[in-house]
Amino acid sequence: MPAIITTKFRVHNADQFLESFSEASSNTYYLGIGKPQPFNTETRPDGRTDNLGTDSIPITPGDNASEELYTYDDLMAVKKIDAGNASFVAPRRNWTSGENYDMYRHDYNSYITGTSTRQTSSSGATVLFDATFYVLTTARNVYKCLYNAGGAASTVEPTGTSTTIISTADGYKWKYMYTLTAAQQVNFLSPDFMAVATDATVSSAAIDGAVNVVAIKSAGSAGTDGNHSNVPIRGDGTGGEATITVSSGGITEITVTSAGTGYTAAYIKLADINSAGAGSLIDAELDCIIEPKGGHGFNSVEELGGFFIMLNQSLEGTEQTNSGDYTVDQDFRRIVLLKDPKAGGSAATSATLRATNAVRFEASPTPGLFLVDEKITQATTGAVGKVVEWDSANRILYYIQTRHNDSGADANGNKTAFSGTNIITSASSATGTPGSATETVDQVSFTSGYATPELDHDSGNVLYIENRAPITRTADQTENVKLIIEF
Repeated sequence: MPAIITTKFRVHNADQFLESFSEASSNTYYLGIGKPQPFNTETRPDGRTDNLGTDSIPITPGDNASEELYTYDDLMAVKKIDAGNASFVAPRRNWTSGENYDMYRHDYNSYITGTSTRQTSSSGATVLFDATFYVLTTARNVYKCLYNAGGAASTVEPTGTSTTIISTADGYKWKYMYTLTAAQQVNFLSPDFMAVATDATVSSAAIDGAVNVVAIKSAGSAGTDGNHSNVPIRGDGTGGEATITVSSGGITEITVTSAGTGYTAAYIKLADINSAGAGSLIDAELDCIIEPKGGHGFNSVEELGGFFIMLNQSLEGTEQTNSGDYTVDQDFRRIVLLKDPKAGGSAATSATLRATNAVRFEASPTPGLFLVDEKITQATTGAVGKVVEWDSANRILYYIQTRHNDSGADANGNKTAFSGTNIITSASSATGTPGSATETVDQVSFTSGYATPELDHDSGNVLYIENRAPITRTADQTENVKLIIEF
């Protein structure tokens, strides 16, 4: 049976997701970075290979349980995303002189009366939210296009914040919706998306069921030229009136003089136009444009198709306020979004969490130099790992163990944990690494010299995985990550 999921359902889902950040029994979300080692073909202990692409062309992640578990293996750190880091957004459409903008219509994709043809926009869009019916101006104001002068080019940028309809010299009619705040411009404005918000003043001034625009479907002919006023707008609302301008026998302009209220269906009768002075006008058809519930500007999120959520988070240097959980000695190739992970068996609440293992060495003998991405092994256990960071000042080695050979799986195909007092690397001493020298694990700083990840691996749910070209971090650098979620 023919059916659709409406846009309202998509907006509802986006709204529920946004509410989940701050409601009484809220969810907890973390942005994570991982994959310090290059993308390549890696071998599993059973001999099969995983083709992960290359650093220049990483593969698209799979949507499966295996991919979710693998994501934790090389995860380095996560940072909490609070309610203030999330916002409704919609596709950004900058106003540009000479552009032909679509006008708002309530009936896109409906069959045109008396035909088997569906109503489309001037640009050919079949649904409202694919149409270019709103713009962001240089003043960072957002306007909805209510009338596009019959599909003509827009040459006058709309300005002002009036709650009434704004008419420009190019024949366009605009409705001011809201202005992006400074914070929204910094946090929720990207080249492709912009924050969506409802202006309280605009919302309170909106009139439910008003008819502000009447479009000419067919100009007709044989009418008496002139301005014919007090033509009623009929339907289920009240108070609507228009002035009809006839030139060369046909309708050339409709000016709504009273928008009325309460309309969900509206029309102008040809007989009423003739009675107002047009005389013998024939074959004219007009479309009264029905506003969204509450009126234009009442709910910007629903009106502009705010079924997108932007999550914005910045990774600042080493994030020293949280014990340097984010290393600057590594690059990363993966971004993930986690929901409700745990730390130490309980719900994670910290601002940042490390996701790597760690080991601390005795001060004497002096440990050697570990290199990032270097393979490390332990003779007593056969454990294998890869170096993420070497904190020489505190003699702490941070490392990961994946489920592939020479990266986490030992010679027997097991993911064996490092333990005991000895750890060495497989690299030769010529590289400046510890080489074959034995490093004594500190028995005081950590339990048995070792620390497990602050983030409980495989806890919570992985909602988003993005593989990308490597991003190199430095202490004086901030990476701003904006994730767009479409519902």
